[in-house]
Amino acid sequence: MSRFRIREVDGAEDAADVEMLHEAIFTVHEWAPLPDTLEGHWWLAWRDDDAQPVAFAGVIPATLYPRTGYYTRVGVLPTCRGAGLQMRFTRAIEACCRRNGWRAVVSDTHQNTPSANNFIRAGYRLFEPEKRWAFADSLYWRKDL
Repeated sequence: MSRFRIREVDGAEDAADVEMLHEAIFTVHEWAPLPDTLEGHWWLAWRDDDAQPVAFAGVIPATLYPRTGYYTRVGVLPTCRGAGLQMRFTRAIEACCRRNGWRAVVSDTHQNTPSANNFIRAGYRLFEPEKRWAFADSLYWRKDL
């Protein structure tokens, strides 16, 4: 089984890697626009034996909630799913939010049961925002830090 390493990266310098992964992972989903990597904090993951990244995640300041991070996007190549990368990204995002002085993290999932299950395992709870920002059938998640 492969081992993976993750690290926070510079969203401007590593934008091409995020874009490449985003295209490979979300190309069939026109509802998933390329995120702006110039905002927030970004992470990449690599297999220990490979120079090419295999996953990415990002958190930005939530626009609807003060002192809250928005877990904006996570993507893992299909060949690397099931290895715990989303959970590792979640822990890194939460630590970053705490360092920023943010008091919570919010996110949403759309037709993605594995991601929803990962949020539940990480202690996130469903909530209904005053203003829904995603799709009519999206689930909204929140974790107080």
